[in-house]
Amino acid sequence: MEFDKNDTMEKVAAIVMEQLHVSKEDIQEASEFHDLGADSLDMVEIVLKLEDVFGMKIGEEDAERFHNVDEVVDYIHKRRTK
Repeated sequence: MEFDKNDTMEKVAAIVMEQLHVSKEDIQEASEFHDLGADSLDMVEIVLKLEDVFGMKIGEEDAERFHNVDEVVDYIHKRRTK
C-alpha cells in the first residue's frame, strides 16, 4: 500500500492542533513543539494519539527524539513504507 507523505503530515498536524489548541497556519514542517507550547505531558498525549491514528507503537527513545513536526512525519512515513 502506498502512503502519501502529505496525508501523514495532515494527520500529524490535526493531532498537534487538537492537543496544543493551535491553528493549522501555526503548524509548519519545521515547527518546533516547544515553540507551539508543548510540554512533556503534551508530548506524551501526542505520541499516544499518533500510535492510535497510525496503528503503530512508538518507542520511548524514538519519541524523545521528536523536536519538530517534520521529524514526526518522517519517522511515521518511514515506518509505514517499510
